[in-house]
Amino acid sequence: MQMSIHALDDEKPYLEIQNLSKSFGNFQALKDISLKINDGDFVCFLGPSGCGKTTLLRCIAGLENQNSGNVYQQQKDISKLPPSSRDFGIVFQSYALFPNLTVFSNIDYGLINKKWKKSDIADRVLGLLKMVGLEEHSSKYPSQLSGGEQQRVALARALATSPGLLLLDEPLSALDAKVRIRLRKQIKDLHRSLQLTTIMVTHDQEEAQSMADRIFVMNAGEIIQSGSPKEIYHKANSPFIADFIGITNFLDAKVLSVDQVQIREKVLKCDTSKFEHNSFVQLAIRPESIKVVEKSNKFRNQISGHLADIEFLGSFQRLYIVISEFNDQTLMVDVGASSDKNEAFTLGQIVTIELPKNAITVYSHG
Repeated sequence: MQMSIHALDDEKPYLEIQNLSKSFGNFQALKDISLKINDGDFVCFLGPSGCGKTTLLRCIAGLENQNSGNVYQQQKDISKLPPSSRDFGIVFQSYALFPNLTVFSNIDYGLINKKWKKSDIADRVLGLLKMVGLEEHSSKYPSQLSGGEQQRVALARALATSPGLLLLDEPLSALDAKVRIRLRKQIKDLHRSLQLTTIMVTHDQEEAQSMADRIFVMNAGEIIQSGSPKEIYHKANSPFIADFIGITNFLDAKVLSVDQVQIREKVLKCDTSKFEHNSFVQLAIRPESIKVVEKSNKFRNQISGHLADIEFLGSFQRLYIVISEFNDQTLMVDVGASSDKNEAFTLGQIVTIELPKNAITVYSHG
């Protein structure tokens, strides 16, 4: 599936990629990628391992040479320029700090190469250390820092030369959960204050959803959807994306009419106007969209099943309800942990649920 993604407005894009392809031997890592990114955007390339997202980032940086296609930065063709001649800073997953240099020297390394004055270098490095909250660690070595602190040093180093573009290659994946959450907020706050065009590669959909202005979802070397986090979550254009972004229940069904489907003997209402009568489709509904109801109403999309498992997940509980009428398929249903009803849930009890028709997305089967 090939898709060209265009800027959201008529302004000239800060970064533009045209028909970019990259192969490693017989393996095609990128397939005719075209996209535009506006000045000041924070975008994420999101997808599973091996989808091509890191290869795309490396082609933008000049760390990989594409087989075909062009990269434009501020309308300048940089496709064949070496990394040293491109205007970007980059942060790697592995931090890539010099172990034999202090924090200060790691950050000023690029400035020395660019022949900055010593006084200007000191002012710049101290300013960056303050920005990332590491003023007191300037004389330490990387081995004396935590993983989160090392990644903040790497971020300061990437920003040292005031690049026009910041590239982040899985910058948080090596950190533990709490540090990751804290650092992603710091990165987002930095982006807001600097308004620096930023591209982040990640396989973590929660990271992309919480940080990006726009997400480019990739799979098998192609961009298969782009949009805001809300658009990607609520209007996933394929079962793959609906399943990859968050948690989704899927149900196989047969179209009966423009607003009805059948699952075994059960008839549900939903919008099937784009599908042919008697065609087979796949229904998708998020766990948080399903409602637990007290009394059954035959005129609504309601069905009962037995409660097979309960997971307490802090702010909500996830119920696993086995539906005998759906051939014992299990549906996940999320309910708020503060709900008074939750105290009454017990394993094995019969629970009635409603699948609101407007919350059901219908996809072609297969």
